[in-house]
Parts: sequence; structure tokens; C-alpha cells
Amino acid sequence: MSAVLNAPNDASNASASSNVSTVSPSPAVTKIHQSDLDTTHRALRFLTAGSVDDGKSTLIGRLLFDSRAILADQLDTLAKRAAGQPIDLSLLTDGLEAEREQGITIDVAYRYFATKQRKFIIADAPGHEQYTRNMVTAAAGSDAAVVLVDVTKLDLSVDDVPLLAQTRRHSLLAHLLRVPSIVFAINKIDAAKNPGDAFRKVSAALEKFASAAGIRVTAVVPVSALRGDNVTQPLEADWYDGPSLLQVLESLPTVQETVEAPLALPVQYVAKDGDGTGNNPRVLWGRIAQGQVQVGDEVQILPSGQTAIVGELRRAGEPVATSVAGESAGLLLDRQVDVSRGDWIVAPGAATPRRTFEATLAWIDTEPAVLGRKYWVRHGNRWVQARIAAIDHRLDIQTLAETEAHELSVNEIGHVTIELQAELPLQPYADNRVGGALIVVDPTSNRTSGALLVR
Repeated sequence: MSAVLNAPNDASNASASSNVSTVSPSPAVTKIHQSDLDTTHRALRFLTAGSVDDGKSTLIGRLLFDSRAILADQLDTLAKRAAGQPIDLSLLTDGLEAEREQGITIDVAYRYFATKQRKFIIADAPGHEQYTRNMVTAAAGSDAAVVLVDVTKLDLSVDDVPLLAQTRRHSLLAHLLRVPSIVFAINKIDAAKNPGDAFRKVSAALEKFASAAGIRVTAVVPVSALRGDNVTQPLEADWYDGPSLLQVLESLPTVQETVEAPLALPVQYVAKDGDGTGNNPRVLWGRIAQGQVQVGDEVQILPSGQTAIVGELRRAGEPVATSVAGESAGLLLDRQVDVSRGDWIVAPGAATPRRTFEATLAWIDTEPAVLGRKYWVRHGNRWVQARIAAIDHRLDIQTLAETEAHELSVNEIGHVTIELQAELPLQPYADNRVGGALIVVDPTSNRTSGALLVR
């Protein structure tokens, strides 16, 4: 596990720090000043994470409210529900009846808002341990994670403030899933007797944890989601001179797929080109996970290993000369090759199919992961049977130590060895988030049981 946890995030994570700061007080935390902020116009997808009742839904409601992204009828409904009391902004994201009744977030809620500088897509992830799978789903497609820390739940009487387990777990999962930018928001700072001292102590605890886990933190900001302190407008306090949370979010980069790398394209759909009978060419469609492809390039089909030349390239139904990572493309080859959904089109020799590999396993099923049991795993668009051949160790969330384990329980993270029934062209997850990720499905219940990150 240490190889994964102590490895730095990808290049996009590194650029996140360099874009927003020139001051680095420690290897783990980057301090951001207003004068250092960079802006971009690309939409940012970010999630809010952290423990239950840390104020994630309220924070999103505050962002929506202050950015005037709430319709008048929504405000009227909230005002009626409040019955003269302050409006509960968390109700803007808690859409399920069960969520409103219990006052918790169960499913991931997506919201959209925009400022003059940028557009945002927010994923409000649940904080309860039993809904960690939903947090993983939200993190997998995010450019950034805002991990909330409720200052009222922490023991501020000691200098070495202990963090909550879910704060640690969600931060580790966001890091393992290569979310490029991780921001800690210390919430309910207005409830602390000494806000400056509380911010200093909690920031130090977060810095210590992040450094031990190998997490590069983009920023640590104090906020009060309920009152709106330092959410959209900078906080005026002698103990904090940094930007607001919104200013940090406006500065963050989006995930960029690696173009300067060998081609990797998982085939999603094979379509016949033209009508009628006869030897019609086929178009191989998929979203390029890495690299680029041009007309005339030689490519290799995996797992068969056959090679061919790209005779024609299409994007959105139109012929193009080149297509790059992040784009959906259709390839017509110069000869008939057996290609099906689930195959991979790669640069010749760029990937070697294998049956056995080591991985970090984040387990999210109530039924534990056990040695020898068979599961279904999905890699790209292919399903293959697999079994856990070895559980090398489990990560202790509190101490970050590697401990001996023979099974992994719900919400545990471990280092495992997997044996596949058929070969797959796997890549390290640190190099390619598509080629290095697999989901694990229980064949009996059909539940998504875990996420495998190839080491």
C-alpha cells in the first residue's frame, strides 16, 4: 500500500499547486494567496466529501444561493418549509424523501452553477460509511475534491488534533482515485471559541496526515457554510489572509487525458458501415483513454494481438485526420480484423496482456472480500472472471500502517494479488485511469463490491 499512498499524484495534480501558489510551507499543503490565483473557463467537476453532518449539503446550498443559481419557486418552497426560521440550504441537494426526513445525504446529488469566471458541476457525496460506494462513484469522474472537516467534532484542547475516520477515508480514496486537486474546508469555524487557534490546530493535523499519506493538498480554507463566511467572499480576519473557497475552486485545473503517450482505446461499439449485404467495412467506436491516433497509423488489437492500419478516422460522424485522448472516435481499418466490444486498440507493443497483477483494492461491499472467491471484474468494456489470490496487507485508516489481513471488510483498503480467467491489457493506474482501473462485482448479488487500482 505504501507504494500507492506515498506516490505523488499525477502531473495534473502537480500543476494544480503550481498554478495557484508560489509559496509552499510544507510538502503536503500549498498555501494560496489571492494574488496567486489563476483562472480558467473550463467547467470544473468537483465533489464534496467528509464525515456525516460535516455540512457538505449546506455548503453546496450556500454556493448555489450566493451565486444566485436558485430559482424563485425553490426559494419560496424552502421559505415555507422553514416557517419563519432560517432557510435550510441543505434541502437544495437532499432531494430524496428519506434524505429530507433523516437530514442526511444518501445518494450522490449533482448540481450546476456558474460565476463570471467559471462553470461548475458539483457532486454532493454522502458521509455515512455505508454509502461510501456512492462517494467513490462521485470521485471517479471529478477534477477536485472538497473534503469538509467539522471543527465542532474535534478535540481542540490538544495540539495534535485527532481527525475523524471518514475524513481520513474520503481523503485517501480521493487520492487513490487520482482526483487531481484536494481542498480541505474547515467548516463551522464561526462556532469555535478561538477561530484562529482552531484553524491553526486543525490545519496542522491535516498537514501531518496528508504528509504521512503522500497526499498533495491544494489548499486548506476556513469556512462557515451556514453563515457564508469565506465561501464566496474572502474572510476578513487577522488570522487568515487567503482566498475564499470559491476563489480556490475558480483557479483549479480540470483533468487532462495524456496525449503524449501510446494510444489506448477501449472498444465500446462495433458498427457496420453502410447498408445491404456484402463485405461492408466496420467502424470501431470508443473513447480514447490515452494518446492519439491518425489516419495511416499502425495499431494492434488486444487480446488477439493482430495489427492493422487505420484507413479512415471519424469523429461525430465526420471524417477527421487525427483524434486525441478524451475524444470519442471511430476507426476503419485497412483490412478485416476480428474486433468486438471489450477489445482494446493500442499502439503496437504498448501493452502486454496478463492474467495476474497486483492492485490496491477499495472494498465497499458489506460481504467481505475473501481469498479464493470468484468475482466478476470489468476493465474498460470487458467482463472477466477473477479471484483474489492473495491479500498482502490492509491499510489502517488511523495510523496508515500496513497490517496483516486475510479478508477485507466494508470500507477497508488493501493490497491484493488478482488472478484473471482471461488476459487483459492492464496499465498502472498512476499512468492511466482507464487502463488501470477495474470494478469488482459480486456474481451472486450483482452488487458493485470494490474498485481495483492496478499497481
